[in-house]
Amino acid sequence: MTDELVEVAEDSARGGFFLVSGNALAMVIMAFGSILVGRLLGPELYGQYALALVVPQLLFLFTDLGINQAIIRFAASLRATGEVGRVTRIIQSGMLLRVIIGMTIFAVNFALAGLFAVFLNRPNIAMYIQIASISIIFQVVYTTVASASVGLDKTEYNALTVNIHATVKTTLSIILVLLGFSVTGAIIGHVGGYIIASIIGAGILFFKLLNLSRGCEKDSFVKNFRILASYGMPLYVSILLIGFLPLYQNLMLAFFTTGYIDIGNFKAATNFIALISVLSMSITTALLPAFSKLNSSTSEKIKSFFKLANKYTCLLVIPTTTLIIIFSKEIVQIIYGSAFQSAPLFLATYCPLFFLVAIGYLNLTSLFNGLGETRITLKMTFINFLVFIVLAPVLSKTYGVIGLIVASLISNATATSYASYMARASFKIEFATRSIIKIYLVSAMSGIPSLMLLHFTSFPELFNIIVGGALYFLIYATLTPLTQIISNSELQTVTYIVEKIRPLTLIAKPLLKYQGKILDMRANT
Repeated sequence: MTDELVEVAEDSARGGFFLVSGNALAMVIMAFGSILVGRLLGPELYGQYALALVVPQLLFLFTDLGINQAIIRFAASLRATGEVGRVTRIIQSGMLLRVIIGMTIFAVNFALAGLFAVFLNRPNIAMYIQIASISIIFQVVYTTVASASVGLDKTEYNALTVNIHATVKTTLSIILVLLGFSVTGAIIGHVGGYIIASIIGAGILFFKLLNLSRGCEKDSFVKNFRILASYGMPLYVSILLIGFLPLYQNLMLAFFTTGYIDIGNFKAATNFIALISVLSMSITTALLPAFSKLNSSTSEKIKSFFKLANKYTCLLVIPTTTLIIIFSKEIVQIIYGSAFQSAPLFLATYCPLFFLVAIGYLNLTSLFNGLGETRITLKMTFINFLVFIVLAPVLSKTYGVIGLIVASLISNATATSYASYMARASFKIEFATRSIIKIYLVSAMSGIPSLMLLHFTSFPELFNIIVGGALYFLIYATLTPLTQIISNSELQTVTYIVEKIRPLTLIAKPLLKYQGKILDMRANT
């Protein structure tokens, strides 16, 4: 690989490592909080908590305008072309615009909370919606800071901010629920997490931008707004459409289910899906600045980098998804208890969404957005939105939560297939089909001993997860020699990156040594 690709790959690996590790730790903290709050509240009150957040989350989508993605893209591309001074003004302009919009959306949400509660067919949660609406203002700052950190290749700041948010949210929610504030306490904890994290994150970003802005020519706010808007508007529409879908799911459940039990079980299942999403979204976010830096490079460099990125995404996501499907029942029973009876089935049904990674489910949007082709992303999102909107009411009415999940799987598969076709046709992108098929086969074969452990033994759930999980990853690492998945030059690049990134070395280098021993044993036999 060329020096430019190696440098981009190194930055992506470093950024991806901090995003994955930071978000994973934050998700563990928040998962602990969600689990404990869910158990303390019970399925019905936990369902009220979930529905109270629907409206603020929906209205928050209107604050974006595609600015976050634009900040990542232009911060990375301007730094790559040496225009460092302009980065500060781009970030400042984006932050100011989003805060103004966020305050407006908050006022609308707070004033119309009662109307929104009636629309959800749950008029008793109006006060909860008002409290939750406060989070909109601070979530605007929080997400903008996170995007700026990624664009500046300072993902360690992102990791710090998300963990502050997770810690404060979890601590406040648990304490307030234990003190008897019930659903109100859980929502106040949700809001408090964003308040503290946004203040600290904005302070860190401010001092970082001071060094970049010295001696630079100041662009006008209007000029920067036009730059951000021209790139971000197609993404803004995409974000509105795709962000509406999980909220639309809750609306379907509100209309086509009775009580809060199914909603609480579905919420519990999606909490585990969020664990996979931490890995997948971290990869997608880290790849956006990488493709932005390669925007002016040759098509061959872009093709080579995409093929490598997609293979490594498959290596990480496919086995993780398989393992969660295998142990879905045990995971839910340990974490949430026997009261959440339907959650294991919902979880196992939802997980196959991530198997679409083979055809670019996680990487194609970063490719299109990094190259400035945001209109393709919009078309992809519109297909997903349209198919889901049509299928969700039909399948939910007939099959309940399972029908809703199947509708989501079909819509995502359709949209990803279209994006894969466009990548091949417009950018000559290639998928390493043979290597990816090997990953699928090895992931499936590695799960056989774990399935036998569950079927033929009656050990406690925690024992099965620990032993079965360790057995799975040992077999997966043994059956997946990297030299059979990636080329020698790609392996050299990976080894170089592992040695350059100290925290990553502690995790990846032992695996590379283990792979080397396996190859030596095979060569000797």
